[in-house]
Amino acid sequence: MEFQWYPGHMAKAKKAMQEDIKLIDVIIELVDSRIPYSSKNPDIDSLANGKSRVMVMNKYDLADSPVTDEWVKYYESKGYFVARANSKDRTGVKAINNIIQKACHEKIERDRRRGILNRPVRALVAGIPNVGKSTFINSFTGRACTKTGNKPGVTKGKQWIRLNKNVELLDTPGILWPKFEDQDSGMRLAFIGSIKDELYNIYELSILLIKFLLEDYPGAISSCYKTEIPAGSSEADVLGIIAKCRGCIKSGAEPDLDKAGKCLVDDFRAGRLGRITLEKPM
Repeated sequence: MEFQWYPGHMAKAKKAMQEDIKLIDVIIELVDSRIPYSSKNPDIDSLANGKSRVMVMNKYDLADSPVTDEWVKYYESKGYFVARANSKDRTGVKAINNIIQKACHEKIERDRRRGILNRPVRALVAGIPNVGKSTFINSFTGRACTKTGNKPGVTKGKQWIRLNKNVELLDTPGILWPKFEDQDSGMRLAFIGSIKDELYNIYELSILLIKFLLEDYPGAISSCYKTEIPAGSSEADVLGIIAKCRGCIKSGAEPDLDKAGKCLVDDFRAGRLGRITLEKPM
C-alpha cells in the first residue's frame, strides 16, 4: 500500500501558519508517544524560524514507557523542552505551563528589561491530525474550548484561546506534509488513525500491524484475545484466530478477515493490546 493524505485544507492551514508565526513566541508541538518520530511534522521545523520549541508527547499512557524515556532524552538533546501528557485524564498537562515559561525565559526577561510587563506569552499549538490536540487544549485550559473527536480533521480553523494572564494559545488545524518520503512513517500514521481509514485497505493494514506485533511485542495478541498463537503462524493465520475470538464470522462459518482487521486496529488504537511503541530513536 502507498500511504498519503494531504487535502486542500491542510495546504491552506500551512499557509496561514506561515503568516501567524511572526506573532508567536513559542511553538507547542504535540506528537503521539507511540510514534514520536513519524508523528512529528517536518514542515513545523521549517516554519519555526528560531522560535522556542516545546514538545508534548501525548497519549504516553498508550506507549511503552521505557521507550518513551528514550525519546524524551533524544528530543531534549535536540534542544526541545519535552513533556509527557495524557490529555484525556490531564496527567502531566498542568506542568506544561511551567515548561512554557521556562522555554520563553529569555524572551520574558528581554521584555522586562525593555519595560514591557505582563505581556502574555503567545504559543502556537501544532500537530498532525488525531494526535489529541483539541483534547489537550481543553485539558490545559480546563474548559471546552475546541471540538474533539477520535478521527482526523475535526479542527478546521484557527482560534486564539486565553489560558491565563501569562499565556495565550493559538489553536491550528492538524496538518500532515505533502509527500511521505518514508512509507514506513505513513504506515505508522495509518496505524494510529492520523490518515483517514477510507483511504487504505484495512485488511492489508492489519496484516502489517500483526507482522510488527509478532516481531516486537510477541505476547500482545495472545494476551489481548486470551488465546494461544501456534508457532509458525502466518499473519493471515493470526488474523483468522482473531476473527474467531472476536466473533467476526461470515455466512458459511468463514472468518470475516476485514472485520477482524478493523477490530485489531481499533484495539491497538484504544490501548487494549497493551502499551506499545512502534519506533525507537536511531
